[in-house]
Amino acid sequence: MDLGTVVVRGGGDIASGTIQKLYRSGFNVLVLEIEKPTAIRRNVSFGEAIYSGENTVEGIKAIHVHNLEEINKAFENKVIPVVIDENGDFIKKINPIAVIDAILAKKNLGTNKYMAPITIALGPGFKAGVDVDIVVETMRGHNLGRLIFKGYAMPDTGSPGEIAGYSKERVIYSPSNGKIKNLKVIGDIVKKGDVLALIDNIEIPSPIDGLLRGLIKDGNYVYEGLKIGDVDPRLKEIENYTTISDKARNIGGGVLEALLIMKNIKLNN
Repeated sequence: MDLGTVVVRGGGDIASGTIQKLYRSGFNVLVLEIEKPTAIRRNVSFGEAIYSGENTVEGIKAIHVHNLEEINKAFENKVIPVVIDENGDFIKKINPIAVIDAILAKKNLGTNKYMAPITIALGPGFKAGVDVDIVVETMRGHNLGRLIFKGYAMPDTGSPGEIAGYSKERVIYSPSNGKIKNLKVIGDIVKKGDVLALIDNIEIPSPIDGLLRGLIKDGNYVYEGLKIGDVDPRLKEIENYTTISDKARNIGGGVLEALLIMKNIKLNN
């Protein structure tokens, strides 16, 4: 059953938890991406279709499209269309019931309540009830996935969530500006100190032993401080890298709940 069309701004791994939930629940989902997505968990990011033409995440296929005709054809074929549209120009063209900001930029890059009948945003940077209808908490912990109807999500701490006792130690940031050349691929088992990539001949070592679960697209230009990789220390759960994370699924459930609440309030009365 077609429940309507929802636009999701952003196609990274956290956004993909939301996209999966909405698609499985019967919504047509259009994903808006930037020209060169910077997701690191690329194998579980629908936005990776921008580079590869298509990407399948947990059995759900996304394809790179370019125009309204291709978007509608994708909906007919029950696949997820992903289009380059940083400014949200396609929103007016398809008249969705909802816009979800899942960019996770820690600030509002332009999403507002006038874009669609229902607006939802993930994480810091948005005031619920003013910028959007509902904000979904993205901070790991007790409130992850909680709906915020007034006010803001918790501010960014700058510290990644803890996994198997590791927090900042497991995440890799670019030490400089430059073009990245990957020497390892997502899914590789690595040891602390193994060189994962080069940024203009600067070696990027693995910070810990584990499984390389995320690495930014080879050949991308990166800037100092950009998150470019992630090593998962849980070697007894090595298949985790092939599926959407617990955090993304939790947030996705929150978005689905928020959408249904607002749909009942605004569209079903």
